[in-house]
Amino acid sequence: MPAVTRGPWTPADIRAGMFLYAVTDSAWLRGRTLAECVKQAIDGGATFVQLREKHMTTDELVAEAETILPICRAAHVPFLIDDDVEAARRSGADGVHVGQSDTACAEARRVLGPDAIIGVSAQTVEQARAAEAAGADYLGVGALIPTPTKPDAVDVTRDELAAICAAVDIPVVGIGGLHADTLDVLDGTGVAGAAVVSAIFAADDIEAATRELTDRLSMLALNR
Repeated sequence: MPAVTRGPWTPADIRAGMFLYAVTDSAWLRGRTLAECVKQAIDGGATFVQLREKHMTTDELVAEAETILPICRAAHVPFLIDDDVEAARRSGADGVHVGQSDTACAEARRVLGPDAIIGVSAQTVEQARAAEAAGADYLGVGALIPTPTKPDAVDVTRDELAAICAAVDIPVVGIGGLHADTLDVLDGTGVAGAAVVSAIFAADDIEAATRELTDRLSMLALNR
């Protein structure tokens, strides 16, 4: 089956976007706005952005998304919202990232339509294959390393990550505890890149921190 273009995003665009996937966390704003932080991350080389703010209501996510979306559009960087399909629909985001459930991916596709990018979390080969069959455009796999942002996440070993990448044709991004000193866990596994939270948004100099991550990732064997 040929790969499907999602609105302005080709399958190649989506795979390239996995290189350095910035996932927001407003816990570390320290007086900055999320929009400012996202702009700095993109300036440092972030290639994909997800608004992930579990404490926000749908209305708050929509309002926040409307400040971030123009920045991503100007840089031609895909912008997704975590979990909240309605917020993604109302804000005009490029899509949504959903967790594991029998209907999450299909329901997101039904609501957001064929042009939306749908990402799905997976921890096993079986989950990965099911998500691909349900129409996911990419997978987020982790947590690879213990992380305080997802203390209840199922850990995925390096070998399991490689097995997941080998089992599907859609791109895989590794997530969970990734920072400049742990990115080597991705090397040669078949992932398209790294999803990073605190290593970007907790940094005092977000642009410089993001640039360091892009430099480290450029040295790894990734499936880009």
